[in-house]
Amino acid sequence: MTLNARASMFTVLILVCLGSSQSDRSGPGSVLRPSPTPLLLEKSEGERRLWRDPPPGGFLLKVSPENNGSQHLVLGTEDLLPGDIIPRHKHLGQEEIVLVQSGVVHVEVGDHERDLRAGGMAFIPADTWVNLKNRGVEPSSIVFIFSAPGFENHLRCVSVPAHEKPTPMTPEERTQCDHKGHVIYSGLDENAGK
Repeated sequence: MTLNARASMFTVLILVCLGSSQSDRSGPGSVLRPSPTPLLLEKSEGERRLWRDPPPGGFLLKVSPENNGSQHLVLGTEDLLPGDIIPRHKHLGQEEIVLVQSGVVHVEVGDHERDLRAGGMAFIPADTWVNLKNRGVEPSSIVFIFSAPGFENHLRCVSVPAHEKPTPMTPEERTQCDHKGHVIYSGLDENAGK
């Protein structure tokens, strides 16, 4: 074999290996995803959703794979009326940050518990129990950020687009939604909220 033929075969082998390693990163049967797109949104803009079960109200999904192609973050906002509770739950695989924008929110994360006011935040590691409650007399506003997609599937499952009428959920539907969103709820509160 000539030197040129060896060089050509070596080049082809490198190109095949590079192509193979790049396709392996996507995994078998994977779908090519578009690159994330930038977003500039006002407070009231985003994918507005209404909870299917009490308490009434809703939330906005702003950043997610479906909203802008984000593959690494999910961000949304929610207003909590006085007495509103986000029941005790834990996320399987995603870390979360909750930023309090207004009002007072009582947060329990793992062994930590306290009231957080506007500007306060909670970091929730994956697989850590958390619950939130607006104990104040004014509405509270929060921003939630997840380190990876997944929980937004639960949120969409337990809600409807703002232009649709919410319908109550069965326990079986709620279990399916929890599975879709990689979340576990604990206790009797799980049927009363997100």
